[in-house]
Amino acid sequence: MELKGSTALITGASRGIGRAIALYLAELGAQVAVNYASSEDDAHEVVELIKNKGGRAVAIKADVADVQDVESMFGKVLNEFGDLHILVNNAGINRDGLLIRMKQEDWDAVLDTNLRGVYNCSKEAARIMIRKRRGKIINISSVVGVSGNAGQSNYAAAKAGIIGFSKAIARELAPRNIQVNVVAPGFIKTDMTDRLPERVKQEMLNQIPLGRYGKPNEVAYIVGFLASDKSQYITGQVIHVDGGMIM
Repeated sequence: MELKGSTALITGASRGIGRAIALYLAELGAQVAVNYASSEDDAHEVVELIKNKGGRAVAIKADVADVQDVESMFGKVLNEFGDLHILVNNAGINRDGLLIRMKQEDWDAVLDTNLRGVYNCSKEAARIMIRKRRGKIINISSVVGVSGNAGQSNYAAAKAGIIGFSKAIARELAPRNIQVNVVAPGFIKTDMTDRLPERVKQEMLNQIPLGRYGKPNEVAYIVGFLASDKSQYITGQVIHVDGGMIM
């Protein structure tokens, strides 16, 4: 697989899964726009890692929930690279809590970033890709969007929404040769999982048939495949990277 001559925008690419995706797509030859909301140093570190290996990359600050920020971000991508071939909607936050204790602002914040952000970015990307009759939109959902999880009603709703949204626009964009797919990771070892109490970690592990957390790179490899020409006949699909949790 190779992505030479392609430009990819990855949202939330400064850390964790997004970082791994940015580095892997660059390894495959893509020019990479590294979006971040607040982790500026981490984003620039990703850019430098790519440049040190001979690739092209740029860090772009934008809140994906903000329409003006998103429009500006896509403008910067086009100014820097001239085109856009791949969009990976990865940006996401969590504000966990049981339903009866969940604050309205926590519900709104998660839906705004995790779902509205996917809508905002996909809409801008589609406008570019439709003109070229070529493109890949890859949305990062979660096992939680399929199975649900106590204390994460906002997160589960957003991630489930991504799946429905992706299937709908996959049908809309297929006639224009644009493929839209979803990757649904399970429990992946990131900064977020490292902060969990040991009891919670063990409970998670007990749910995974393969008996271990996933690695960010294991998600990135699937994204790389979906971003490549090897996946031209795949659209509207949800690929689970979860160690067998959803069978």
